Amino acid sequence: MKLNTLQKLYIDELRDLYNAENQLLKALPKMAKAASSEELKEAFEQHLEQTKGHVKRLEQVFAGLDEKPKGKTCRAMKGLIEEGSEILEEDGENSVRDAGIIVAAQKVEHYEIAGYGSVRTFAHLLGQNKAAELLQATLDEESETNELLNRLAESVINPEAVRETELAGASSDR
Repeated sequence: MKLNTLQKLYIDELRDLYNAENQLLKALPKMAKAASSEELKEAFEQHLEQTKGHVKRLEQVFAGLDEKPKGKTCRAMKGLIEEGSEILEEDGENSVRDAGIIVAAQKVEHYEIAGYGSVRTFAHLLGQNKAAELLQATLDEESETNELLNRLAESVINPEAVRETELAGASSDR
């Protein structure tokens, strides 16, 4: 496709996000299952439900544009999920692996925040005010998820990873 108008770029980026969200629908249950922290499991399960809503919102945006949502693979999300999958398969201390899972999840959230911020701006510029509202709602949820992951990392997961690492180090010194 030739990207010679902002409208075409907008639709192309929406398709990218649609595919990314659908990839996440498959990845989030695996992340929840791999998490050892109950709070982290719950965060992923909650975000899975939100992601289903993100897909529906994108479908509404596409319907308003009289466009089909399919036709593009989000290679960036595919790479982020593959990278995160490597962490899920690692052996080691549970909280350290949970810390790694949070890193992978936040990479995904930051990618989505950038994408939704851009398409929301395009929607405004193109006079797609209803679409801009829908995209802003998703952007808000992605930001909230990122903040939740920050809080979990700072208050629960990372301090526990430090404790487990210190304990593992102390037992190996004996």
